[in-house]
Amino acid sequence: MSAVTLSKSRTYEWTMQVLGSSWFMLLALLVAIRVGSFTDPWPSLLSSFCLAIFYMLLALLIITRSPAKAHADGLLPRIAAFVGSYMPWSITFLGKTDDALPNLLSTACVLIGLIMMLVTIRHLGRSFSLVPQARTVVQTGPYRWIKHPLYLAEEIVILGVVLQHLTLATVIVLFLHIGVQVCRILYEEDLLRRSLPEYSSYEASRWRLIPYVW
Repeated sequence: MSAVTLSKSRTYEWTMQVLGSSWFMLLALLVAIRVGSFTDPWPSLLSSFCLAIFYMLLALLIITRSPAKAHADGLLPRIAAFVGSYMPWSITFLGKTDDALPNLLSTACVLIGLIMMLVTIRHLGRSFSLVPQARTVVQTGPYRWIKHPLYLAEEIVILGVVLQHLTLATVIVLFLHIGVQVCRILYEEDLLRRSLPEYSSYEASRWRLIPYVW
């Protein structure tokens, strides 16, 4: 790789890190303002507080991730990654329900997803990314059983966000996002297969998301 190409790659990656981190910090700030107003019922405040922590964690992970060894080729993997990463969280801008049950269920989903993410990241380290990228094959922790525990954790949290803003539109967004995530998983696996020789033997003995299902 030439010095010019390497410089462009680093500039692109740094730009994506700053933009991605800024997006989630903005969401964390909006949710924190809602929590700080203390005008919502306590179940709503609790679910919002957990969500703000989740957004701040995502912002930190994006800004501190390590350089990639390889990137997915073509435009479609990047579009799938950006839509999957940013589209569902825009639900935060919609009106929020004050009903206790959806907010308590939301809190449970966000906490479960957050704990799963923390456990996964402990083993993933700085290999976290949004756009399909190859860094290293992690085989410890939850990666011993499934290949994409971080995607599973993210989907559980998104379910929690949908419960906070429960409408037909947000349910549709949830199902659309699941479809996009499936595409992201397939793009990522193809990249890892081509870039990291050890990945083929690893993936042969692991389920993607849910053991004995897929």
